Amino acid sequence: MKFLITAAALTLAAASAQAAPKVSAAWSRPAAQGSTGAGYMTLSNAGPADALVAAESPLSGHVMIHHSSIANGMASMKMVARVPVAAGRSVTFAPGGYHLMFMGLTKALNVGDTLPATLVFASGARVKASFVVGLAPPVRK
Repeated sequence: MKFLITAAALTLAAASAQAAPKVSAAWSRPAAQGSTGAGYMTLSNAGPADALVAAESPLSGHVMIHHSSIANGMASMKMVARVPVAAGRSVTFAPGGYHLMFMGLTKALNVGDTLPATLVFASGARVKASFVVGLAPPVRK
């Protein structure tokens, strides 16, 4: 019986890992130590519906998920608790929309650096990402 429970747990863990959303085109702009950096990317989901609920980085005191918008000529930004990623769909984090805020950077982000992060999903999946620091999004090949 113990073997069956262990096998079932391992199967579930493997299925969750395979179904986790994928990160592509992750980038960040340069930022000074102690300031706030921004993270942009595309999340693609080939598995069942999921949602980004948190992010962590060893180079940031705290990471928040934000959404920027413009309504009636006024720009605003608000923190969001989750970003749904529907099955078979993708969500783009870009200037003027969804983005990550890396608060209290422990080191400066210079062009060419990478900012490591772990994205946490409602399913329990934890996906590692590496944000390339640049002045514009990376060019897709």
